[in-house]
Amino acid sequence: MDKKQNNNYSADNIQALEGMEHVRMRPSMYIGDVGTRGLHHLLYEVVDNSIDESLAGHCDKIEVTINEDNSITTQDNGRGIPVDMHKKEGVSALEVVMTKIGAGGKFDKDSYKVSGGLHGVGVSCVNALSESLKATIHRDGKIWEQEYERGKPLYPVKEVGTTDITGTIVVFKPDPQIFKETLEFSYSTFANRMRELAYLNKGIRITLTDKRQKDDKGEFVSEEFYSKEGLKEFITFLDETKTPIIEKVIFIEGEKKDIPIEVAMIYNSSFNENIYSYVNNINTHEGGTHLSGFRRGLTNTLKKYADNSGMLDKLKIEIAGDDFREGLTAVISVKIAEPQFEGQTKTKLGNREVTSAVSQAVSEMLENYLEENPNDAKQIVQKVILAAQARHAARKAREMIQRKTVMSGGGLPGKLSDCSMQDPAMCEVFLVEGDSAGGTAKQGRDRNFQAILPLRGKILNVEKAMQYKVFENEEIRNIYTALGITVGTEEDEKALNLEKLRYHKIVIMCDADIDGSHISTLILTFFFRYMKELVEKGYIYIATPPLYLVKKGQKKRYAWNEAQRDEIMQEFGQGASIQRYKGLGEMNAEQLWDTTMNPEARTLRQVTINSNGEADRVFSMLMGEEVPPRRAFIEENAVYANIDA
Repeated sequence: MDKKQNNNYSADNIQALEGMEHVRMRPSMYIGDVGTRGLHHLLYEVVDNSIDESLAGHCDKIEVTINEDNSITTQDNGRGIPVDMHKKEGVSALEVVMTKIGAGGKFDKDSYKVSGGLHGVGVSCVNALSESLKATIHRDGKIWEQEYERGKPLYPVKEVGTTDITGTIVVFKPDPQIFKETLEFSYSTFANRMRELAYLNKGIRITLTDKRQKDDKGEFVSEEFYSKEGLKEFITFLDETKTPIIEKVIFIEGEKKDIPIEVAMIYNSSFNENIYSYVNNINTHEGGTHLSGFRRGLTNTLKKYADNSGMLDKLKIEIAGDDFREGLTAVISVKIAEPQFEGQTKTKLGNREVTSAVSQAVSEMLENYLEENPNDAKQIVQKVILAAQARHAARKAREMIQRKTVMSGGGLPGKLSDCSMQDPAMCEVFLVEGDSAGGTAKQGRDRNFQAILPLRGKILNVEKAMQYKVFENEEIRNIYTALGITVGTEEDEKALNLEKLRYHKIVIMCDADIDGSHISTLILTFFFRYMKELVEKGYIYIATPPLYLVKKGQKKRYAWNEAQRDEIMQEFGQGASIQRYKGLGEMNAEQLWDTTMNPEARTLRQVTINSNGEADRVFSMLMGEEVPPRRAFIEENAVYANIDA
């Protein structure tokens, strides 16, 4: 917090770049989409303004509240948005910030050295997409406010009182004309992002409160996120369900070429690589130059150490870059004055100068660590050797999949009942638990566009298995072959080739009981670890078969939960009977089609990833070696589980 920028933060620091008429007409251009993700992004834009104040050294407290009516209130203790007259625009600077796209102090070098958010789109975009928004400013001993409706001010900025604090309060309610899919905010989605921001900006205190729900004590559900050590604590949190193979988190914090760099990393006994990269608090999902620099620094330094140690002398296979990252969890955070983003979702860093800066910083950090911690260094090199051997074995197993997949229709798994249509966008495949349910699904399906692949029992738990074991597993090989996916290119052995993907809807269909839930989780773990692109593209779904059939005479209705069952029972009155479906095999083909497979009547739950870090943590917890975190998670979430007596 010691790098304070110019304190003369006033109307002259606010620059208006362009109008905002376009926002309501093309909202997806500004916030990504108008579904769940875009809805939640509104809050992130408002909070980013407060974080920018924190980066400039003027804010250490942010409070976020989800109100009963699903509006959001945010409050910070920053300097407060300027309210004096903007010379060029002729209105208050607050009104300029709230009603002009690209207006904000973050474009003025004297106000902010670095900033996050959607490159200046910011809070005005939130205003444009809100049914109502109210801004209250505490600044210079006075309280100012202005209200807006769908981006338009209802009155000029006015003084409404006196105060002895500073800061900005924003209350906004998303516009149902824009967000037609849902207006319901997810507490857990917000909690993940607020936790992430607290780790990335140590010393800041973020409180999240949900006034729509109360805890056991009758108080509103609330959490405070605060981190004293930042990324070191972030790594500990991300890896709490894994077994470390070195004693402590490796950490660096400093500047190279005027770029503040923070890196924290640890090695664990898993077979997965989890690297999270951030630029100005933005999660760069597609990586970029800072990630390239990290990988270069890590690989070069570890390779040099491993060669000098003599531990590789008897190894008959070549070590590759991937081998140095197996079992690695790392977080890279850089702060850049003018980030250049590229890639499909604008989350890939393009600034070239960052590569060498991060590479140099990581090399120096690792060299020192390896020299000072010889036991840890030995553990890491042994892990690298094991990874190289496993990769060599995995390549042979993958080649088996390649050979089967590139063949014509004759190469498809014998159990697959394919559909007749050829267009992947129109086709769907059901991964069905067991041969019995698979047989029923084959009879009930529409053969034109629905394919069925029965899976025998519980597939391999990939969380505990080495890569070559995964590729040797028959059920998993059948999934690859049925989908038409191959793995590995000359540049990247783990790359997925989706060009010949045969279905754009991949539906997991399991029994509605504990065993079925376990099998679904095993399949989801496989997709998350080995085919994450399919999840990110929205191709993975979970079928929802009903739990009950309620009958009375000729009348019959299905129920998907106890509440629906009780409602139907009350409606039917005395003499109604209930059939509890414990498995898909208990339904006939017609019932399975009517309830679970017919696109006109079924409910499919699309699998999405809101936070890679949280998803990794949950899969490790549910499917990994560590029992205590899993027990705690199940006890905490038992209310959501269907437990059969």
